[in-house]
Amino acid sequence: MATRTDAPTRREQILKEAARLFAERGFHGVGVDEIGAAVGISGPGLYRHFAGKDAMLAELLVGISESLLTGAKRRLAEAGVAGVAGVGGAPDGVGPEAVLDSLIEGHIDFALDDRPLITLHDRELDRLRDADRKLVRQLQRQYVELWVGVVRRLYPDLGEPAARSAVHSVFGLLNSTPHLTRPGSLPDRAGTAELLHRMARGAFAAASGS
Repeated sequence: MATRTDAPTRREQILKEAARLFAERGFHGVGVDEIGAAVGISGPGLYRHFAGKDAMLAELLVGISESLLTGAKRRLAEAGVAGVAGVGGAPDGVGPEAVLDSLIEGHIDFALDDRPLITLHDRELDRLRDADRKLVRQLQRQYVELWVGVVRRLYPDLGEPAARSAVHSVFGLLNSTPHLTRPGSLPDRAGTAELLHRMARGAFAAASGS
């Protein structure tokens, strides 16, 4: 999502504005007409793209979970890591430390560029239909397990439960960015990304006792 450079489609424009408005004012605090106005079309015109606000919310939350998982799998594939558990060799000297750095970088891109989606997940996940909520949870579990496999390759003495707890803790750290919006609370984007990366690596090292 954050690396896309081509022009967004109308559906993507609608979803971006819906995410922003839902995050700012809550799901029930935003009407279809307001979302339409934000993208320059009538409220009823939105129904040519989505069945309603519920469908927008589901696509936003399922979509970002799919995007994170797909991005993580791509990063592992590029590093030559085999299997969901992160077991296997890597070409050209790419070791688990570099793979973990790549995963962290990908999640930082999400945390800095898609902050409204973090807020939406925290506040509105329970509003999804059962099937959509279960799908989000399933995708998230798969995403976590990819990280756990990489973390355990880098820190082989770290048990699986401890590695999983460390991954969830790092996600909590990286996903805190929506709360850091006070002017001057963050450096520029590059500085913030570097800070978050150091803190994430430090958390994993601390969990392993390194």
